[in-house]
Amino acid sequence: MSKCAAIQMASGPIISSNLLEAEKLIAEAAKAGAKLVALPENFALMGDNESDKLKAKEADGSGPIQHFLASVAQKYALWVVGGTIPMVADDSNKARAACLIYNDKGERVGRYDKIHLFDVNVPGTNEVYRESDSIEPGTETQVFDTPLGRLGIAVCYDLRFPEFFRKLSRKGAEILVVPSAFTAETGAAHWELLLRARAVENLCYVIAPDQGGFHLNGRKTFGHSMIIDPWGVVLDCYKTGSGFVMAEIDRERLEKVRGAFPVLSHRRFF
Repeated sequence: MSKCAAIQMASGPIISSNLLEAEKLIAEAAKAGAKLVALPENFALMGDNESDKLKAKEADGSGPIQHFLASVAQKYALWVVGGTIPMVADDSNKARAACLIYNDKGERVGRYDKIHLFDVNVPGTNEVYRESDSIEPGTETQVFDTPLGRLGIAVCYDLRFPEFFRKLSRKGAEILVVPSAFTAETGAAHWELLLRARAVENLCYVIAPDQGGFHLNGRKTFGHSMIIDPWGVVLDCYKTGSGFVMAEIDRERLEKVRGAFPVLSHRRFF
């Protein structure tokens, strides 16, 4: 068995400060025995407005945030799922929300660009989000091999689309990682419900790092970062503020649950 950690932050508009906070939490998780850590969506930048990410977008393969992710993976000898960072898009007026995966040698082994964009008027509030104004969506689901198991990546709003996770499942995902920045309102209503459903439907572990707290731009995010087992049991949860949760990825338990309850082999619609 290997330990994994989901890191929770309340990121702000200053990238260097966010990276310092992220490294502090990564170091603590590594000291506690984590072999894989996952950062939340927008861990390096929660700007005053959506357009701030356009000023910080990086070219693929270079830039301070990518350098940070590679260096901490190597320094602490663990795998890092890099939340999301703004990267150059085909449309020069937009960015990609890219989740980058690094191995324990600091080598990048994967990238997933967020597909479902949060264009929503949050019910019961005056909050309006239009991610498509500044983000160009990705087009491909991504699954990667790691020492802990086969990893499928989703980001925040992707969580609401079960067919997206079925694609990850069909590609052999055993662990689902969901970097997020759920709003306080939608998180209170649906965060745990959706995460546990995705775990149970696909008989996968779920690692869900979330933004959690008050941000300088006035936004409040839900937090409650958690790790869930394939039977839907919440193994650990961190409610609010900066910190992390940790749990074991037990491959034997995964195989036992899938063997005893073979839902995936009973599917009739593809």
